[in-house]
Amino acid sequence: MLLACLPVHAQTAGNAEAAKGKVSMCIGCHGIPMYRTAFPEVYSVPMIAGQAPDYIVKALQAYRAGERSHQSMQAIAKSLSDQDMADLAAYYGGAGKAVK
Repeated sequence: MLLACLPVHAQTAGNAEAAKGKVSMCIGCHGIPMYRTAFPEVYSVPMIAGQAPDYIVKALQAYRAGERSHQSMQAIAKSLSDQDMADLAAYYGGAGKAVK
């Protein structure tokens, strides 16, 4: 009975092919090995190719909600729809590397 009261969070299915037109905003930082940003502070940028798709979606949602702090990532995440996030997660999580 308690389960009936809980909200249902349906995961949007990601489309790696659709993400090919969206990855330009990611590749500039996340596609460079050992890259470090200098704004807003020095920060080692993680490689996201091969990362679990669920993790990528949750991280982007947390940036969008302001629960994770990094000005650039918050701004980017706020520009993404749930479908965009799912597509990017499918792209980077696919087969352990980015789809070419």
